[in-house]
Formats: sequence, C-alpha cells, structure tokens
Amino acid sequence: MKILLDECVPWPMHKLLPGHDCMTAQQRGWGGIKNGELLKSAEGEFGLFITSDQNLRYQQNLTGRSISILELSTNKLRRIEAAAALIQSTIAAMPPGEFRQLNIP
Repeated sequence: MKILLDECVPWPMHKLLPGHDCMTAQQRGWGGIKNGELLKSAEGEFGLFITSDQNLRYQQNLTGRSISILELSTNKLRRIEAAAALIQSTIAAMPPGEFRQLNIP
C-alpha cells in the first residue's frame, strides 16, 4: 500500500512499515499544504494517510473519503517504535476510507 506520512509524523516510522511504499508530504512536494488540500491531493495516489494531528477530525470532513486516515496519539518516535506491532495490525485491518484513532501507550 502507498502510505503518506504527515509532516508531524517522524520519517523513521517508515522502517516499521515493511512491504508498504511510504513517502512524506514534504518528499511528495506537498510541504506546508493545508490538511484539506493535502487529503484531496493524496486521495488519488495513496491508500493511507498517517498523522498525529489531533485536530484533523475537527477541521476536516472525513466522511466519504477514499483514503484511509490513521491518527496516532503521539509523534514521539520511541513510543511509535514500541507500538510497531499494534500499528501494523491496525493498518492491516483498516478498510478503504476509514478514519481511525490509535492510542499509542
């Protein structure tokens, strides 16, 4: 699956997602683009958008999107690394277009 990592998600996280094609918004040339436009642009190219922006669900209408969105509760790399198996299983279980919050212990 092609995964877009938001600017607020640490790039080393891509190492935890073997078998997926990961890219950051900045690598794609979308650095600094507002979330609404970023999601619209990503929908045709990516299957999943990972963010730690806790306000995304309040700022954007997320219903009816074709891209899945995973909101992590933290952007702290050590905590993300410790929860790698949880993140991987969550991604594997997400249907297209779903928004899911994931609490990282």
